[in-house]
Amino acid sequence: MEISTLNTATLLQKDKKLEKKVNAFRGLLKELRERELPESVIISINDHIKEVNALTSSKKAFSKKITKKKSCIINLLHKELKLVPKNYYRNLWMVLGMSAFGLPLGVVFGTIIDNMGLLGLGMPIGMGIGIALGTMMDQKAQKNNKQLDFAG
Repeated sequence: MEISTLNTATLLQKDKKLEKKVNAFRGLLKELRERELPESVIISINDHIKEVNALTSSKKAFSKKITKKKSCIINLLHKELKLVPKNYYRNLWMVLGMSAFGLPLGVVFGTIIDNMGLLGLGMPIGMGIGIALGTMMDQKAQKNNKQLDFAG
């Protein structure tokens, strides 16, 4: 079974933002066509593509739908096959590092120095920790051929 194609010829008239989103979606589909995927995953991906192809009413609705469906496909690939786009873990862990490591570190600094204005000091430290952890996970995914050659 093969992955369906995206039909968007009528909606791309002079809209650079929408064209960029469509090209990113097509890049994802192109990368997926080059991989061996289970039939159940291909069927799910084709269902998402059919939903996008069925929508031709407005550019705004189409833009929202294509963004949502690209995210759904990436989540499906991550959940089912552990496939992720480039920098997936880095972007995920940057946010987690700021919240899981940065805020507690900021509270510790603020408490030690007795100035809670330093609460934000831990955020860049946590962001750095998160980026480092995420980059290591991205490198591991690339080494195990679980990374899509596609920047989400």
